[in-house]
Amino acid sequence: MALVPYEENPLPALTKLHNSSAEFRFANQDLRLAQDWRKLGVAAVVWDAAVVMCMYLELGAVELKGMKAIELGAGTGLVGIVAALLGAHVTITDREAALEFLSANVNANLPPQSRDSVAVLELTWGQGLERFPVGGFDLVLGADIIYLEETFPALLLTLEHLCSDSTVVLLACKIRYERDTNFLSMLQHQFAVEEVHYDKDRDIHVYKACRLPMRRDS
Repeated sequence: MALVPYEENPLPALTKLHNSSAEFRFANQDLRLAQDWRKLGVAAVVWDAAVVMCMYLELGAVELKGMKAIELGAGTGLVGIVAALLGAHVTITDREAALEFLSANVNANLPPQSRDSVAVLELTWGQGLERFPVGGFDLVLGADIIYLEETFPALLLTLEHLCSDSTVVLLACKIRYERDTNFLSMLQHQFAVEEVHYDKDRDIHVYKACRLPMRRDS
């Protein structure tokens, strides 16, 4: 998630974003995620897309046990934490400015026996990708990371680097603007994309994407 500080918003619907923490129960464990809207903005609050993604992972539609997963734009780290609790080996990533906050949430919410299966690393989309194995992940997770149009090319480049032909990409998002659907159209040039879940109450879509087979010249 982009690190964009925001001013206080008086709308009652947004007051939860200014709470210092958010509490959930996933994978039979109580989780308490620290939030810091004033310092890190959108990167440091739990958005509905992350909650819906965790709910979807708990449904068991995607195999997690023993899988190598990576979360992009992790923010508070909720999705990566839940994936780890469900048995995945998870690399949880965000931009450098968010890493201290992200690591604190991971350490506070993962039991000691689960911490060896998680790494928190800096990843700015499109940069330093050689530090990550090409096609080295079974699962790529992203919750509410499709909203800044200028980041779309770098995000697509990152997905192409991380994914093999068998990698599953899960993106949870609220479709707010035309640019959000434009990203999905861009993604379809390299990936087969389908909607696999919709949370009507929160208006959150979960999309699954898999690499298209390489085209062979005839």
